[in-house]
Amino acid sequence: MQNRTRSDYRIRPPLASDEPAWRELWAGYNAFYRASVPEEATAITFAKIVDGTSDIRAFVADTGNGLIGFAHFLFHATTWSPRPNCYLEDLFVDPKARGGGVAKALIEAVEAGARAENAQRLYWHTQEYNAAARSLYDTIVPRSSFIVYRKAL
Repeated sequence: MQNRTRSDYRIRPPLASDEPAWRELWAGYNAFYRASVPEEATAITFAKIVDGTSDIRAFVADTGNGLIGFAHFLFHATTWSPRPNCYLEDLFVDPKARGGGVAKALIEAVEAGARAENAQRLYWHTQEYNAAARSLYDTIVPRSSFIVYRKAL
């Protein structure tokens, strides 16, 4: 764990040149969640987040010497409001860079983006066993009472 301040990194949209560093972080994220994402999905995801017109957007945390984190998010319509919801789908910080506010800064960047798009809600979920992330999330917003059900198709 490194102590970092916002002067040690900046939050910005990803660039095409970030792909190798992003892929390293993406691999770490998927390993943490014990997920196996096909190469085609990985390539398409990165292409979408740098496209600028895609429904999938992102921010990265950049130290100037490389990326240390990312947040992927998207907007979607909801039946409960004329305004969209913003879903923070993926959030990851390199384990060596944790504890210095990077994850919170990425969430705040997504929140600012959601506000700029006039979203009515920002939401995300995590695994129950992800105690480190949950301890941060609990300082940002109370946990909802919703339980997620997923069925692969």
